[in-house]
Amino acid sequence: MTSQTLPPTPAAPPPARTAGAGRSRRATAHREVRLFAGLGQVALAGWAVIVIVPILWTFLAAFKDTGEIFGSPWTLPAELRWQNFSRAWTRANVGRYFLNSVFVVSCGTLGTMLLGSMAAYVLARYRFVGNRAIYYLFVSGLAFPVFLALVPLFFVVRNLGLLDTHTGVILVYIAYSLPFTVFFLAAFFRTLPNSVAEAGMIDGCSHTRLFFQVMLPMAKPGLISVAIFNVIGQWAQYQLPLVLLSNAKDKWVLTQGIADISVNAGYQADWSGLFAALTIAILPMIVVYAVFQRQIQSGLTSGAVK
Repeated sequence: MTSQTLPPTPAAPPPARTAGAGRSRRATAHREVRLFAGLGQVALAGWAVIVIVPILWTFLAAFKDTGEIFGSPWTLPAELRWQNFSRAWTRANVGRYFLNSVFVVSCGTLGTMLLGSMAAYVLARYRFVGNRAIYYLFVSGLAFPVFLALVPLFFVVRNLGLLDTHTGVILVYIAYSLPFTVFFLAAFFRTLPNSVAEAGMIDGCSHTRLFFQVMLPMAKPGLISVAIFNVIGQWAQYQLPLVLLSNAKDKWVLTQGIADISVNAGYQADWSGLFAALTIAILPMIVVYAVFQRQIQSGLTSGAVK
């Protein structure tokens, strides 16, 4: 009797994904994205309110008198009292403090960008012994609060004979702004194409000429972004000038002058003049950021896009 072997039973195919399950999964993912986007918009709206409302209140108070400031703080001023600004500019010496701030911040930002861009370029484009160590030394400055070094910094500046001078403040501004500048620009310089630098060297460019005439113009978006951040940070600085310019009132910067108005006024506080001085201090930074907004965004994103 002959035995007959039956063919093996084929395995059952895996269950196919239904179109309904795929649509349900996509709908769930879409709802999650919309939820997180909505939460992000709510957070941004709340942050905008927290920032904008005090600034608007300060601008409105700058045009009021003392009675309106305390009697109806949330209403519009009865009239635009421009004399508050002229009184703050002349009588409270805000004009002198403003010009001092412009001079100190301009020199500090120029020195920071010059030295920071050169250091960042060398650390990003050249390989040598100690490159990483120097770079991490700069970056470590980001984690070091300035107020921890106020006492030794005071003695260092005094021993150099630069206490109560704008030169001493400018040098300190440059020193404490360099870590962020080098950190940001080093990452930006790494994104620039090597082919352009090689072409410049073949054409006979020296390293200095290659940096100033070829690589620096290509890094313009990043330079503008870092320069604006340095201007804003140095303009709002209060602790360093307070320590380094304490005995030279004619060389005070704007933050010191405004603090002096509020502290030494006593019972005869000129609140409208104080808010006018605050408006004079705040408005230039808002204008600078509004004018260079696109350049700042371009500088922050171009390194990632390249």
